[in-house]
Amino acid sequence: MKRKSWSRLPIIGLALLASLVAANQACRAQEAVGIFEGHGDVGTVLHAGASEYDAAGHSYTITGSGENMWFNSDDFQFAWKKLSGDVALTANISFAGKGGNAHRKAVLMLRQTLDGDSVYADVALHGDGLTSLQYRDAKGGATHEIQSSISAPAQLRIERRGDYMYMWLGAAGEKVQPAGAAMRVAFSGPIYVGIGVCSHEKDAVEKAVFSNVEVKQLGAEPAGEKATLYSSLETITVGSTDRRVVYAIPGHFEAPNWTRDGAFIFNADGRIQRLPVAGGKPQYIDTGFAIRCNNDHGVSPDGKWLAISDQSQGDHQSIIYILPVGCGTPRRVTEKSPSYWHGWSPDGKTLAYPGQRNGEFDIYTISTEGGAETQLTTAKGLDDGPEYSPDGKYIYFNSVRSGMMQIYRMRPDGSAQEQVTSDNLNNWFPHISPDGLWLVFLSYGKEVEGHPENKEVMLRIMALKDGRIDGKIEVLAKLFGGQGTINVPSWSPDSKQLAFVSYELISKTE
Repeated sequence: MKRKSWSRLPIIGLALLASLVAANQACRAQEAVGIFEGHGDVGTVLHAGASEYDAAGHSYTITGSGENMWFNSDDFQFAWKKLSGDVALTANISFAGKGGNAHRKAVLMLRQTLDGDSVYADVALHGDGLTSLQYRDAKGGATHEIQSSISAPAQLRIERRGDYMYMWLGAAGEKVQPAGAAMRVAFSGPIYVGIGVCSHEKDAVEKAVFSNVEVKQLGAEPAGEKATLYSSLETITVGSTDRRVVYAIPGHFEAPNWTRDGAFIFNADGRIQRLPVAGGKPQYIDTGFAIRCNNDHGVSPDGKWLAISDQSQGDHQSIIYILPVGCGTPRRVTEKSPSYWHGWSPDGKTLAYPGQRNGEFDIYTISTEGGAETQLTTAKGLDDGPEYSPDGKYIYFNSVRSGMMQIYRMRPDGSAQEQVTSDNLNNWFPHISPDGLWLVFLSYGKEVEGHPENKEVMLRIMALKDGRIDGKIEVLAKLFGGQGTINVPSWSPDSKQLAFVSYELISKTE
């Protein structure tokens, strides 16, 4: 007698149950909640989430599970509406209850699809107060972030303007302001705009309350209205490529150095300023008569002296001076002008710089005591950005001699000049890490001439080993910048991080 296959029935039952659950979730995902058209869990969660609207309090309570929103995929509860064009999403956010994982997230999100590995950008408030602009700029790609120096803001906003996403933050009782974090993320067609919660633990459930939620379509900038320029001093960790905004203001500053004693030095409005690495308010360095300093400045290897390039005196063309790093009267080094400082020799006795002589920009060196300068390059066209390697064996520089701006290097006496990069981008300002293992430089598109401001640029990195060039170039960061971003040496003393300036042109939202 043929036996009945009872063992197959539970499997069929489980499949039916899974189908019913999926159908129920799909139905719930289309349910409107407040101003949002639908809600549901994205990715894989063990505990179903929920989105609720309190009409009396005009607030949303989002309950979410999920292991993480990071790496290559996301697991979270999401309430959304579909929109096209430029948009701003604003809300006050607070977590319900105390405790929970410090990395749990409540987010304002723009998302291409509801797939777990979708392209997205969000402003994420973490359980410990950390606030970041997070993004995945390719489907299935890695997630990156730009951290804010502002902890636990009361109000948050994400803005989409074209292909750029911006983070705005505000303290209690204050309006939101640009927080200095911006990233290019290319969306196509309509996108999902909404709010979400991830518990950061697959077995846990977290709640967050979103109040004063506003979704606003942004119109075209009125004719004749100028955008406001914001400057942000950022750091990037080479190992993870994660970024952090240390200092951001409406206005313009340039070219950070990173000192051994834990400070940044940069220029603004012709003056040199100093800012603690931890952030805060910068202080002016007293440079005496030198009040028209440009962005070519740097600290000596022993940390005691500051080289500046200033055009206050004489023919008002750039001249190189040295003064004590804290403050003091500048001592003139170069007699000829214009000369723009770019590098100290490892022993602190020689400076390297580009100078314009007889209509040509070439690389020169000079003793820190002054005297005659030594010309190292003679190629037609611009040679710029010279910097010594930490072992003193090479001077790296950029040159347009090949027809495009590329990175080169030579011996300190100008011999053995060789090309380091050769691609279809214009590469500027080589900076070698203090441990001698990395070369970072700024890259413009092939169509860009010179090193102008307010362009889409990249920081790119190449490995060095025992003075040998690896040849493989990787993108460290994409940003809006150029002139002023990384003109001078800005590695951290431990070679793990790099400082740079990014810029934003922000139109009025309200």
